[in-house]
Amino acid sequence: MAYSFTTPPTGFGPGSQPSEEDGTDLSYLAMPSGMRTFEPHYPMVDDPEKVRPAVDALRTLAAAAASWTPERGNIRFDIPPLDAQNTKVFADALGEGEVALRIDANPRIESQESVFAGVWRIRTLGANAQEHIEIGAVPGAALAANTTPPSPPMPVPGVVNGPFLLAEITEALDKRRRGDPPHVVNLTLMPHTPEDLDYLAAALGPGQVTFLSRGYGNCRIESTGHPGVWRVRYYNSQDALILDTIEVSDIPEVACAAPEDIRDSATRIAEVAEAIA
Repeated sequence: MAYSFTTPPTGFGPGSQPSEEDGTDLSYLAMPSGMRTFEPHYPMVDDPEKVRPAVDALRTLAAAAASWTPERGNIRFDIPPLDAQNTKVFADALGEGEVALRIDANPRIESQESVFAGVWRIRTLGANAQEHIEIGAVPGAALAANTTPPSPPMPVPGVVNGPFLLAEITEALDKRRRGDPPHVVNLTLMPHTPEDLDYLAAALGPGQVTFLSRGYGNCRIESTGHPGVWRVRYYNSQDALILDTIEVSDIPEVACAAPEDIRDSATRIAEVAEAIA
């Protein structure tokens, strides 16, 4: 049907849309907010000489971070014996960054990135509990965790696209070579049923590694029973799920510190040490 330029078509113009009282105000899903940025913490000390061991430890840590390269791999830094005051100063200087890690192995391992990107505090729990620092894009234990791929489950009523999504993930995993770009299956954009998600969860199986990144909203990263397959979910500041993906990669990039950030961390640790001294 052709409409006149002088007479608007039916369904347009004043009165064709609901008024504000009828709820025309659009309600958008809140997106992540409150990006965390680097904020150095300078512990307050009355007598710098009393915390000289903590300062020396920070300087040694800075030198180790400066020597790190992607080719060399992760560097282990053993925290020297410190008294209570020096332990507190050293811990306060490192602070807590935006990424935490848990590995449900035996023994269990917990890690917290410091405010210096790529500098991780690693705690091994259990009877022989110990703690050390590791410098690298991601703690090595996250890549070495054991996995047990389960057998694919039989589809049940309600499963529609689950087997096709699993076939795509399996094909990407078979073709993948170390260092290849990640292959991402965006579940948020793909049609699926709740049964499809249950099917995929059973087919992929649980892993041992869980990351939580709080850099921009929250991001939860979980390994699966298949090495190199990760479930990556993004939440906004109200903890509403806004992006749900399955990623085939060595490790999701969002969990890793960039090489340039690690180099920058070396400089910043040295600066904090000098400020305390």
